[in-house]
Amino acid sequence: MSSRILVIGGHGKIALLLAPLLITRGDTVTAVIRNPDHEADVTATGAQAVVADVEALDEAGLTDLIAGHDAVVWSAGAGGGSPARTYAVDRDAAIRSMDAALAAGVPRYVMVSYFGSAPDHGVPEESSFFAYAEAKAAADEHLRASALRWTVLGPSTLTFDPPSGRIDAEAMESGSVSRADVAAVVAASLADDSTVGRTIRFNAGETLIAEALRA
Repeated sequence: MSSRILVIGGHGKIALLLAPLLITRGDTVTAVIRNPDHEADVTATGAQAVVADVEALDEAGLTDLIAGHDAVVWSAGAGGGSPARTYAVDRDAAIRSMDAALAAGVPRYVMVSYFGSAPDHGVPEESSFFAYAEAKAAADEHLRASALRWTVLGPSTLTFDPPSGRIDAEAMESGSVSRADVAAVVAASLADDSTVGRTIRFNAGETLIAEALRA
C-alpha cells in the first residue's frame, strides 16, 4: 500500500537520495525545503517541493504542514554554524514537529540522528560539535518519550560511497556508512513496523538492510 511521506529537510543529501527510493515503490513524497532556489533539485527526484521554514513555523503551522500525510521523516539540520541556530532547528523545531505530528494525527515518525546521539554523548562543552550533540540528544529523547510510532536512526560518519545495500546494525562503535545506504535504511524503516519504538545505530556492513533491521 502506498504511503504519503513528508520529508523535512528535503534538499539534504540523504533526502535527495531517499525521495526516488520511496517514489519508485509507489509512495508519494512531499519534500519541505527552506530555499525556493532548491525546488528544481527536489522536483527532479519526483517529489513535490513545499517551501516552508520549519525554524520559523510554530506548532500550528507545522501541524498544517504535516496534516494529510502518513509519516514524517526528519532529515533537516542547521548544518553547523551558530549554536543558537543549531538549537533552534535541530532541537526546538524538531520537537515542535513531533508535537505537531501528534496534533495532525500522523503518528509515524522517523528521525535521522547520528550514531553517538545520547544524553551522555561525551562531547566537551568547548567543542564546536557540542551544540549539535546537545540538540540531537534532546530531540531524540523527546521523540522516545512521545506517543508517536517512532524510529530513531543513528548512522555513523557519512560518506559519498555508492550504496552497498548492506549495514551493520549491531556495531558498538561508530565507523562510517554511505549516505545512499542511510537513505535506503530510512525507506526500509518506514516499511517495517518492527522498527517502531527502536533506536537503530549502524555502520556499513555485510548484512542486507531489511534483514539487519529485522534483527
